[in-house]
Amino acid sequence: MELVRLGQSYFMIEDKHMYDSSSGSRFQCRTLSINEDLGQIRYIFSDKTGTLTENKMEFQRASVCGKNYGNSLLLAQQVSAAAVRRWKLKSEISVDSKLMELLSKDLVGDERIAAHEFFLTLAACNTVIPIPTPSRSSGCTNGLLENVEAIDYQGESPDEQALVSAASAYGYTLFERTSGHIVIDINGEGLRLDVLGLHEFDSVRKRMSVVIRFPDNSVKVLVKGADSSMFNILAKDSKRNDLIRHITQSHLSEYSSQGLRTLVVASRDLADEELKQWQHRYEDASTSLVDRASKLRQTAALIECDLTLLGATGIEDKLQDGVPEAIEALRQAGIKVWVLTGDKQDTAISIALSCKLLTPDMQQIIINGNSEEECKDLLADAKARYGVKSSNRTKCNSKLKRSAEIEYLAISNDAKFSDVPQGHDVKEVAAIASLALIIDGNSLVYILEKDLESDLFDLATSCRVVLCCRVAPLQKAGIVDLIKSRTDDMTLAIGDGANDVSMIQMADVGVGICGQEGRQAVMASDFAMGQFRFLKRLLLVHGHWNYQRIGYLVLYNFYRNAVFVLMLFWYILFTGFSTTSALTDWSSVFYSLLYTSVPTIVVGIVDKDLSHKTLMQYPKLYVVQQYLWPSDIQIAREAEVLRKGSNYLAPQADQVSR
Repeated sequence: MELVRLGQSYFMIEDKHMYDSSSGSRFQCRTLSINEDLGQIRYIFSDKTGTLTENKMEFQRASVCGKNYGNSLLLAQQVSAAAVRRWKLKSEISVDSKLMELLSKDLVGDERIAAHEFFLTLAACNTVIPIPTPSRSSGCTNGLLENVEAIDYQGESPDEQALVSAASAYGYTLFERTSGHIVIDINGEGLRLDVLGLHEFDSVRKRMSVVIRFPDNSVKVLVKGADSSMFNILAKDSKRNDLIRHITQSHLSEYSSQGLRTLVVASRDLADEELKQWQHRYEDASTSLVDRASKLRQTAALIECDLTLLGATGIEDKLQDGVPEAIEALRQAGIKVWVLTGDKQDTAISIALSCKLLTPDMQQIIINGNSEEECKDLLADAKARYGVKSSNRTKCNSKLKRSAEIEYLAISNDAKFSDVPQGHDVKEVAAIASLALIIDGNSLVYILEKDLESDLFDLATSCRVVLCCRVAPLQKAGIVDLIKSRTDDMTLAIGDGANDVSMIQMADVGVGICGQEGRQAVMASDFAMGQFRFLKRLLLVHGHWNYQRIGYLVLYNFYRNAVFVLMLFWYILFTGFSTTSALTDWSSVFYSLLYTSVPTIVVGIVDKDLSHKTLMQYPKLYVVQQYLWPSDIQIAREAEVLRKGSNYLAPQADQVSR
């Protein structure tokens, strides 16, 4: 069995159709024990950023002081020379000419000051490392950058790299970073800022902040984060700020509807007393050996409050090639695809529509609750409105509903499912097949409790698509466990970043994407690949083949053992139950080691019941083998023959013995 799985893995690794030429990454098999499970997948749980999308961020839109920028983008090289930065980036970045004109004015007016602090926050509030590329003769007249041809930015997050690069394009160049200070070149003038402390982004706060001391000894806290975590910590001190906040929220909705990733930027001045209190708590929390993360979050809350809104950003992350086609093929194969993302709900819906996960004809059930009671009512209303039955769902009932869903798929015009147990009305399944459940992470905080899990399970499994937004890593694992613990269905999780590790480890099969967010997901996975679209071939072709091969391999082993025993049975009948051996010792040894083992291994590795072109063209064949496998019929027929043969031969054997 292990030799067969090793051979199967070799051919999967060498499959040229799963080689990603853009990143140079090949398919990887990191385990040899679950090859056949690829042919039994019922649920796929997928991350969005870096898994369905390219994770190549491009700064597109900005809302600064209530004004929307980004409608008239030009390459930075096309802007007037007075506004262009004095160095080069390795990638071309588009800028808004009106925003560039605003930044080039004298430092007067609230709007100009807000724009200055906005880009200063983008350049300073991050963990990006600038890497200057020296040049022998760059021709620059700026003393700070006179020997620099280009600067490359390296960071943990592509979002941060995109924001820092955008700030650079607008003239705010992060040039140097040390443990205690940063240097930002603002249109040729170097500004050194002392870094007093940094609260990195985490999935609980959903924001990050940095405390900066300016050359005039003033201290500011610069913050950026998700809108859901930022608007409730803004100061409410004037009607004008409330108006800017309202306008910025409308801009964020516009960005999200276009599929852009959004962030909110804010800041405020720190008084001396606040600074001393925070520094004391920050030092204690940073050196704590017990519950350090929680103490740092509590310390960050001291300064992440009463902020002044500076603006918001919209970053584009394009879909990978072949994602819509892959999702549609997987859906035709009877596999449910759930997307679990940390993005804003409108952004996630827009991307889901782009990749054909959601279709315009689907009825969307949106669950956004702020309390356990509200979430309970929303789930109950949705179940009542769409006729979802509450049940103490057992694994048997799940199988019956699955059979009805497969019949609804209309696998073949000639296919008959008379042998499939009936327990659910096919019309009922067809009625709810166009439902899509959309739920946010705040609701999951209350729903992933023992009292509401059953309602969520009943509703989610009755929908064709489930889209979870603003979810934390542990919530992703909780969603996977919701299905895994209540059904026998095989689950697969696919992701590319560290926040997907818990989900990948929870699923029966974990797939890591070799992306730009490190190798944590790959190291935790069972299989690794370069693009999401390769999942289609992995499941529909290799999954089908491996499942079929292992099935025949098991039957083949039973068959060869039965043949060996039955031969001895017949031999003793015709030799008067003598003690003579039917085979020599060497023949018995070679029977198991050579005569029957070699064909078994060959069949288990290279047998193909259907060509790869046929399996890719007809995805519904993936689900046929799970419920209408020819070997099931053969087993029943051969068992009946053996039973009747035994009943017939038993009396004759008694007569011979007498």
